Amino acid sequence: MQIPEVEISERALLSSAKTALIIVDMQNDFVHEDGALSVPAAAATVAPIAGLLERARSAGAKVIFTQDWHSPDDPEFSIWPRHAVAESWGAEIVEELAPLAGETLIRKLRYDAFYGTPLAHLLHTWGIENTVIVGTVANICVLHTAGSAALRWYRVILPRDGVSALSDFDMHAALRQVSFLYQGMITTTEGVVFS
Repeated sequence: MQIPEVEISERALLSSAKTALIIVDMQNDFVHEDGALSVPAAAATVAPIAGLLERARSAGAKVIFTQDWHSPDDPEFSIWPRHAVAESWGAEIVEELAPLAGETLIRKLRYDAFYGTPLAHLLHTWGIENTVIVGTVANICVLHTAGSAALRWYRVILPRDGVSALSDFDMHAALRQVSFLYQGMITTTEGVVFS
């Protein structure tokens, strides 16, 4: 069986006024080596995401952080080990990517950042057309959020060096779904250019 290629675009030129950078679940429990559900590849994405975040802030693009946020007895813990419990160290955004005052933080109960949150309303209110999505985990929370954005007719841009997964297979599957099924653009963090 032949594995489909995923096209990588060198550059995504985006209007900062119509673009939101969505940073998915870059929390201690996923990124830090001592986290409850540590994704080993996630640490390598912190610096590229930080650079993209700095450029988005400077350009005046909207910045949104999602935060997995669970009660101590969340039903999800029948699927995954206990993680991102509300108010815990594990639930905190990693220090290098800490939100600034006034930036939007979406606390989510499931994989999809749109599910049961005000995210769709905020993007609509702000007149957003483009969503640049980075974070972890590629084939879980990143993919479900990208899918929900695409199904609402937002253009999805996924910088591959700003996304991490538990395996190469999972990463490729996520990139393939975003590019093929959701007609999103796969690029790099440096390839995202704000105008």
